[in-house]
Amino acid sequence: MDNIQMRMMELSYNGYFCSQILLLLGLEAQGKSNPELIRAMGGLANGCGFAGGPCGTLTGAACLLSLYAGKGKDDEYQDDNLSYMLRDLGEWFSQTYGSRYGGITCNAIVGDRTEMRQRCGAIVAETYAKVMELLVATGYDVTVGKNTE
Repeated sequence: MDNIQMRMMELSYNGYFCSQILLLLGLEAQGKSNPELIRAMGGLANGCGFAGGPCGTLTGAACLLSLYAGKGKDDEYQDDNLSYMLRDLGEWFSQTYGSRYGGITCNAIVGDRTEMRQRCGAIVAETYAKVMELLVATGYDVTVGKNTE
């Protein structure tokens, strides 16, 4: 088990959900914190609050990509590669987990919730690695974040 997986377990133990864990890891890699953002990310967990929506890991991962490549101020622009990274993430997630569990909703993936902790932990770890792979392949230094100069 590597340091990232250990940190994920610690965050889960402390009550953070999948979407929050992904953004916490991204912010920590940049040496930043943003409790307001982390609180907001909780709304994506459990299929958008047990509403039967998409897996919070997928939506959280999309937000993590946008943290690096999205628009956040009037004088910023979204990176042209964000659309491609989001598409690649979505296709990878659907092929990897949608085909395995019969869909990409939280309910499809965790089913009766008996294996939720093990299943979700692995999905969060693999998805975080995929996001980092996409960012690095696009030229991002994941320790720096968005270049706003």
